[in-house]
Amino acid sequence: MAIVREAYGFVHADASRLKEVYGGPSGQVFVECMRIRPEIGESKTVILFSHPIGGGSFLPLVTALAHAGRHVIYCNPRYRGNDTALIMEKCVLDLGACVADLKTRFGYEKVIFGGWSGGGSLSLFYQDQAEHPTITDTPAGDPVDLIGAGLQPADGIMLLAAHISRSVTMTEWMDPSILDEARPFERDPGLNIYNPACPDQPPYSDAFVRRFREAQIARNRRITAWAKAQLAEIRAADDSDAERCFVVQGTMCDVRWTDPTQDPSDRRPHTCYLGDPRIVNDGPVGLGRFTTLRSWLSQWSYDESRANGALNAARISCPVLVINNTADLACTPSHARRLFDAVASRDKVIVQIEGADHYYSERRDLLPKATAAVTAWLDDHRF
Repeated sequence: MAIVREAYGFVHADASRLKEVYGGPSGQVFVECMRIRPEIGESKTVILFSHPIGGGSFLPLVTALAHAGRHVIYCNPRYRGNDTALIMEKCVLDLGACVADLKTRFGYEKVIFGGWSGGGSLSLFYQDQAEHPTITDTPAGDPVDLIGAGLQPADGIMLLAAHISRSVTMTEWMDPSILDEARPFERDPGLNIYNPACPDQPPYSDAFVRRFREAQIARNRRITAWAKAQLAEIRAADDSDAERCFVVQGTMCDVRWTDPTQDPSDRRPHTCYLGDPRIVNDGPVGLGRFTTLRSWLSQWSYDESRANGALNAARISCPVLVINNTADLACTPSHARRLFDAVASRDKVIVQIEGADHYYSERRDLLPKATAAVTAWLDDHRF
């Protein structure tokens, strides 16, 4: 089926004193979107994909769903392609503005979230706040009114190769051998799994994995405590809106990458979705490599971030579809299962796509199976 792509954008008001994106006037936010739809045929239902840093309008499943006759919109929040200063609560505001806009602009009546990868936890965070709005400020204490935003709940959510959240994923990938952020390359050899001299080698013992995980959480909490202290210092001075930026090394270190018995699946060991995890661990494209005090608290802090898919899922009521790609090199099977188990709605189903990787780049032949699972679920719910 032939499809068309229609790029469009809209502006919505933003009353924040703080600006984290480059360009544009204060008090306004521009949101860039792409509508992908069949060349012929109307629909009252749309699948809305989004992600904290956007950029997924050409994802294989996005395009495949349009070819299958579905109307799809991909929404790029204000932080398109750059999460260095990203605030998760503001991503929710941008997504909410997109929902309102697409209903008036195109006349769609039902909106189904396509929560791909990091878009899964964003969708759950949004739905939680749309059904039960509670937030009036960010974890850093800056005003952001999700109660007064009038967020319209989605009619359903699809969690497609999704992870728990940016904060939980970051923590599970943090290098616990870094004990001092000021000296990140002086590492504890007893926790440095990328060092051949590490005394614990795969397959790892349960005791080592527990120690490793506890050290990851402890490191995240040390950075969080430091970020809070820095913000307190700033607010004690004259310029309370000032910000500080910093670098976080070692953010792609997980026993799952080096030991295939951890969270077992069809994925290959010693690789991740960004390549060799040992290189990515300190490379420029690692999670949270460049960030700010406020952004750390909102999107990366294990304890402070409100965008936690498992916690948000426990407070939603709409139908949910979870798809797990069993060879996923980013979102491993336990994430899909943890999300599915957490969903409060009784109307939920999980589907396994055996052998599929995160992007269907290695197994394009499995894309039709995923597309069929999505369309069958949509049809079953008359979406």
